[in-house]
Amino acid sequence: MAERTVDSAAPARGAARPVVQAEAALVRHYRRLVRLAYVALPADRDRHSRVLAAHSAVQRALPSRWARRSDPAPSDEDPAYTALRLRVLRDGLRPRPARRLLAPRVWGLRLFTPHGGEQDAALEHALATLDAPARAAFALRVVEGLTAPEAAEVLRHAGVEQAERALDAAADVGASAGVGPAAEPDLSAFDPCAVRVQPTDLLSRRRTLTAVLLVGVLGLTTSAAVLSGTGSRTRTGPVASSTGPAPAPPVTAAAGPARLVRVPADLWQHTARVDFTAWPARGDRREDAALLGRATTAWERPGPQTRAEPGTDTSPPIAPPRLLYAGTVDGAAVVLLYDGQRLARYTDGRDGGLDLARADDSDVTTAGAVVLLRRGSSVRYLLAPWVEAAETRRIDRPDTPAQALDHPDGLTPAAPGGVLTDCRGATVLQLRSSPVVAEKHAFLLADLGGLVPAHLTYTPPPDRNQPARAPREATGPDALQAWARAGCAVPDGTPGVKQLNLWAFAVQTLPQNAGSASWVCLRADRWTGEGSAATAVLLPAAQGPQRTGGGPGRSCSRFEQDTLSWAWWRSPQGTEFLLAAGSRRVARLTVKGPDWSTDRPVPDHTLAVERPARTNVQVEGVLDGGTRIGPPH
Repeated sequence: MAERTVDSAAPARGAARPVVQAEAALVRHYRRLVRLAYVALPADRDRHSRVLAAHSAVQRALPSRWARRSDPAPSDEDPAYTALRLRVLRDGLRPRPARRLLAPRVWGLRLFTPHGGEQDAALEHALATLDAPARAAFALRVVEGLTAPEAAEVLRHAGVEQAERALDAAADVGASAGVGPAAEPDLSAFDPCAVRVQPTDLLSRRRTLTAVLLVGVLGLTTSAAVLSGTGSRTRTGPVASSTGPAPAPPVTAAAGPARLVRVPADLWQHTARVDFTAWPARGDRREDAALLGRATTAWERPGPQTRAEPGTDTSPPIAPPRLLYAGTVDGAAVVLLYDGQRLARYTDGRDGGLDLARADDSDVTTAGAVVLLRRGSSVRYLLAPWVEAAETRRIDRPDTPAQALDHPDGLTPAAPGGVLTDCRGATVLQLRSSPVVAEKHAFLLADLGGLVPAHLTYTPPPDRNQPARAPREATGPDALQAWARAGCAVPDGTPGVKQLNLWAFAVQTLPQNAGSASWVCLRADRWTGEGSAATAVLLPAAQGPQRTGGGPGRSCSRFEQDTLSWAWWRSPQGTEFLLAAGSRRVARLTVKGPDWSTDRPVPDHTLAVERPARTNVQVEGVLDGGTRIGPPH
């Protein structure tokens, strides 16, 4: 009997040992696994849900009894870890994973991964376009650092039939977002183990708890009444008709004026996330439950009066919206809401409606103002609580002093608008942040006809002895002069543009003592992550910029900093020249015509070729490393 007891116990101890090894591997690599799960999970849900889902997937990866035989590891990694990773990926690849009772639960708090920059936002948007196998492939390549063959083998073991196709899709998205295995990207914004915590609406939570308790008491009372009944089939009350109209569908948990989130008025002074989440509720009707109810219902049930800027989803709010404003503006009742991804401006009345715009990943500048009301060519702005001073200035009059703009409680009077692209001079906002946020920080915003004005920046000409410069605020004298001359050449001046940058990439001394020309590249980046660029030359005698090329893509961005352009120019003496210029790394310029060509080094990155007549030409540049580039199209 003793020997039988020992023999029966031995397999149990042998089977438990892999479980211990797996638990040790999970604890040792927990953060790595959770980040893998977070990147592989669908990017179209809110960050709070993805954080919890990532932790849940990893915690479910530890089975109660670890199998002795495991799938072969694609490398020399710890077999226990590779088996855990495989289970995490299989969990994320399920189309509809089942709810688990042991999944993490958070009551009364919202969890967010750290707030990232432009590259993180671009990657977030790009991941949202991938299916589950491609997201898993991206996670293996970028987060795990596996080679393509290694990642393909893991994907096949996880049940992906077309692993190579998933890897190709992941590579395309990585390239468009500027990340990849060799780029060593900073994935701190995709780390569910380093989260920020914010409370939900405390008043709403208290009401919900009270309602749940009442429902529980009512349920117990009803159960007691049923158990103590006589079993009679007699009905003593009205019965709903099966042919009558169905009741109205309930409003989802994200809607309703009672669930609107309101943050403290001074939150922006104490948080490191200075964006729309730090805006307090303002306006003289923020306690008007009827108005707030109409606004939330309009967002929850979009209709014919719902208007959305390009690239903006019209679905109901993804989380309880924050109330940013509710008041009467020039006789119109206006409500401004924010769900963490989009701004919703509700205007009451027959001619009103709901306007939606992307506003995710905003910052101290892009969350500096919102158009609250538009009447003709005039607009009234609601400014961020951290805006200490506000002014207006004509973009085409850089030497004219800016005009002060009052903004009691953040609301400005009617200010002139104007289209930035018409070359007749738009009026832009010049705002200065409170020293609590940034000392001596001023910035420009331009109204483009949408809810959120575009942030104007400026990149000065390159210094050949210094690294490439970064965009800066367009409030200095040189920046104002450049925007005054080239502003109307922006490639995109429509609603939905987040930022406009003007980059002076070359300065050329013109032949025949005709002065100098400035070569600029103007870039427009949208909230959706898309962008476009246009090059232009600013000549001494020109009344406006001469567009020389451009198109969609990432030209003239920090992901593609090499560019060139060319244009025909007639000197004051009547001589025809072909002018060309490149950015700081362009070492040679080549120009080819129907029966002639020029190829020469360009120490100052510019070229002027005298020609008797204008013909079709091809211009090409050679970088200092030997790479050839052409003008943006």
